[in-house]
Formats: sequence, structure tokens, C-alpha cells
Amino acid sequence: MAEESSKKKMSSPTKEMNNGDKDSLFHVIHKVPSGDGPYVRAKHAQLVQKDPESAIVLFWKAINAGDRVDSALKDMAVVMKQLDRTEEAIEAIKSFRGLCSKQAQGSLDNVLIDLYKKCGRVDEQISVLKQKLRMIYLGQAFNGKPTKTARSHGKKFQVSVKQETSRILGNLAWAYMQKSNYISAEVVYRKAQMIEPDANKACNLCHCLIQQARYDEARLILDDVLQGKLAGSYDPRTGARAQELFLELQTRQPPPQFPGLDSEDDRDFVDELERLLDVWAPPRSRRLPIFEEITPFRDQMAC
Repeated sequence: MAEESSKKKMSSPTKEMNNGDKDSLFHVIHKVPSGDGPYVRAKHAQLVQKDPESAIVLFWKAINAGDRVDSALKDMAVVMKQLDRTEEAIEAIKSFRGLCSKQAQGSLDNVLIDLYKKCGRVDEQISVLKQKLRMIYLGQAFNGKPTKTARSHGKKFQVSVKQETSRILGNLAWAYMQKSNYISAEVVYRKAQMIEPDANKACNLCHCLIQQARYDEARLILDDVLQGKLAGSYDPRTGARAQELFLELQTRQPPPQFPGLDSEDDRDFVDELERLLDVWAPPRSRRLPIFEEITPFRDQMAC
């Protein structure tokens, strides 16, 4: 009997541990924080009950109660965006970001940029992007650290200042494109490509050059994508975009013709001449430090 009693006493902590494990597993699966405050209830309504309207009400309560205000304001704005309450989300961030910590301001700016983009407020989007670039230039981004931890689809990863600068420049150039300011967009895309080149930005740069009727330059930029020289060249969407741009270039600028080159020897000569010119062509400029030589471009950019 004593042994049985001892076994029963030993089994009870195990059951408690299992219950605790199940509770922890629930929070991990649904990405819901533990606790019972208004912010936790808001996340439960958002992620478990799938009730965004109730989640917004609870996020407001969390903000007013000072319960995880940084996360509550950002998450509420994201839910509002999903419900097409974009203007309301913008006003909420602008009105209450003063309650948030200094560390949260960068994330709030990112949400604000997405909101401006969705509702077509391009000038405000450009203004915030320029401010973020100034912060980087002054060494104030990432709270003075060289990297920050970001999250995407539930996974954490490190982002460097260099990567962030290239991303912001790409977004700024895209905003200029929406205003049909292709000269400024071109300048900014070129700076972004110097820092961290990729195929998507190259396609957008090509588009800017086409709009300026600078077809030869556009063809050179596009060739790097079509030949797979840039990161992201084999992404299906980027590849489809590159093909569209290639067809557009074909219609706007037919390929050069060489009348009289009927013999195979003549065609071989032209091929050899093109290869020779490739050898003589000046090498591409090296990548510059993030903000080196950016000043000469300022006059070309829209204020």
C-alpha cells in the first residue's frame, strides 16, 4: 500500500507537467502569448477565434491600459489594413505612436509605409522612406546596431544595415515610379543596385529607362536578368516580367540589322567584332559604400 501511495504521489507532478506542456504547445501553435491581459485576449480573438472586429476593440483596450502598447498598436493597424480600414489605421499610428518605445518606431514606420502604399498616398510614403534613409545616414537606424532581428512568416532572421538600405531605396524608387518620375526612380534604383543588386530591381530600372526612350541602356540591364547573372533571376514572376520587358523592347526598338551580310564569313566577322568590343568596353564600376557619392544625385531626385 505504501508503494502504491508513493506511485500516486509521483504521478501527479507528471500530469501537471503534461498540462503545462499542452498549454505551452497551444500558445506556440497559435502564436498567442500567454497571460490574461487585453493584449493577449486581442491576439486570441485575432488568431484563434478569427474575429478581427473583436480583436480591434481589445487592441484599443490594451493601448489605453498600457498593455504591450508597442505590439498592440502595430498589430491593430495590421488587422485594420486587412479590413480595408486603412485611413483609420494611419490615424491610429500617427496619434498613438508617442506612447510607444523608441525601439518600436522603425516597425511602426514600416507599417505606415505599407498603409500609405495601399491607399495611394505616395507623397507621404516617399516622405517616410526618406526619413528612414536619413536615420541610416546618421547612424541612428537599428538603434545604432549593425543588424536587427526581423520576422517573416513566423521565422526570425538577421537583417543588416546594408540590406535594409537597399530595401528602402527599392521602395523609394518604386514610389517615384508611381508618380511617373522615372528620372528620380532610375537614380534611386541604380544606387540600390550598387548596394545589393537583384533581378526585380533590375527589371524596374529597365522599365524606367524604357519610359525615357533609352532603349540601349535598358537592353543592357535586362540582359543581366535574362542571362541569370543577378539574384532572383530564376524566380518565375521575375522571369515573366523580364520576358514582358524584352517583348516591349522588341516592339519599341527592333534589333539592329546588318544589310549586305549575306555570307557566313560576314556574320562571323560581326560576331568577332562584338566580342572584341566587349573586351574593350570599360569595366563596370565597383560597388560603392552605402552613401558614397550619393550627393551628386540629390539634385536629380524629386524633393
